[in-house]
Amino acid sequence: MRILLTGGTGFIGRALCARLLAGGHRLTVWSRRPALARQRLPGVAVIEDLAEAGEIEAVVNLAGEPLVGRRWNVRQKQLIRDSRLGTTAKLIRWMTPQLRRPHVLVSGSAIGYYGPHDDVLLDESTVPGDDFAATLCRDWEYAAMQAEDLGLRVCRLRTGIVLGADGGALGKMLPPFRWGLGGPMGDGRQWMSWIHREDLVSLIVWLLEQESAGGAYNGTAPEPVRNRDFARRLGRVLHRPALLPVPTPLLRLALGEAAQLMLTGQRVIPMHALVEGFRFRFPELEDALRDLLARPG
Repeated sequence: MRILLTGGTGFIGRALCARLLAGGHRLTVWSRRPALARQRLPGVAVIEDLAEAGEIEAVVNLAGEPLVGRRWNVRQKQLIRDSRLGTTAKLIRWMTPQLRRPHVLVSGSAIGYYGPHDDVLLDESTVPGDDFAATLCRDWEYAAMQAEDLGLRVCRLRTGIVLGADGGALGKMLPPFRWGLGGPMGDGRQWMSWIHREDLVSLIVWLLEQESAGGAYNGTAPEPVRNRDFARRLGRVLHRPALLPVPTPLLRLALGEAAQLMLTGQRVIPMHALVEGFRFRFPELEDALRDLLARPG
């Protein structure tokens, strides 16, 4: 399959590129920084202009400015929105005049779509929330759905907390936990809907290949856990205590409004994928952590 990917140099994108290449697919990455992309993605065709893409059968759209890392001010919020909605709109404009369009678009979103929740179990039928992250995801998904009018099969992937030892949320947690200084964030009651990166990559490939797949899919494992339980299990796998909480005021001081992503959560299940037959290799958290932390690097 000839596949165009955005976000190819990211935490998920790099793993997806490796899987697609190993599967014999022809892969093109559209990047704003082509030199860096070529350095990080050997064996992948890299373009800076969509006019160079040629004939493409499938598109995976993962591009987006990270939500966490910088404080949310007006400028940063606009950058976050533009990096997602603007990229998606450019993809739609590129597809529109083509005589032979791609037949499927797998477009990124996030479980932030649902907004903060307490203990309510959420699936793909749940209505969106109304905070910044929820509005962002709702608008991002709407932009991607315009491809349906062009005849594409569109899958909207609402990704949870993606676990990998070399980056993402787990990569940031590991240093303090390995020193025995880890613990829950805030009161630790917030739900964490996580997924092993290998399972997320498998889900993306599955969505590309399943002709019947379409609509919203939660990219989360079937076993969401509370933050305090995540901390306890990570400490157990590392053979370290996990008793030192990160105080709520400290998180709010460091991250401002963005701290709400860590202090609130969603109890999400991947109902759509499960009903349609997708099977997770790592449905349980402790197995996922043991696998990731047993790997070199």
